[in-house]
Amino acid sequence: MKKVVLFSALAFSFLITTSSCSKNKCHDCHYDKAGAEIEMGEYCGDDLKQLEALGTYTDSTGTYTVHCHEH
Repeated sequence: MKKVVLFSALAFSFLITTSSCSKNKCHDCHYDKAGAEIEMGEYCGDDLKQLEALGTYTDSTGTYTVHCHEH
């Protein structure tokens, strides 16, 4: 019985740890402008989710598709 409780606690701890880590994942992001790759920096957590959901970056010259990659 102790083994079952210990295994369950270990499995639950692993699940909590992995789900919280994915919430705060970070990616480097950039967009392409006139053939050049413009770095936007690193985005994490909710900022990354919002940028990926929007999918674009707009400045005074136009709107560009954003690309984010794990590092």
